[in-house]
Amino acid sequence: MAPHTIQRQEQDSKGAFYVEQGGQRIAEMTYSRTSPSLIIIDHTEVGESLKGQGVGRQLLDALVAWVRATDTKVIALCPFAKAQFDKDASIRDVLRS
Repeated sequence: MAPHTIQRQEQDSKGAFYVEQGGQRIAEMTYSRTSPSLIIIDHTEVGESLKGQGVGRQLLDALVAWVRATDTKVIALCPFAKAQFDKDASIRDVLRS
């Protein structure tokens, strides 16, 4: 399955990485910005049509690439994101120590 096009939106202190289909968000990982260099991942949701396709991980990978490029650190409060960081040491460099 080809990766989905992941978009990012940020307004005020809220942001999201998301997949859209027909004008509807069908998957998203949301975050809150607590400072210019720190975000908190607070929620991940993947629609039924995308379940089991690794879309949640694609959203996280997009977020990790973005925070690395922008020198931002992450706190993962979302259970899905937290579990991914726990499982995969290769992305833990973005976590706030």
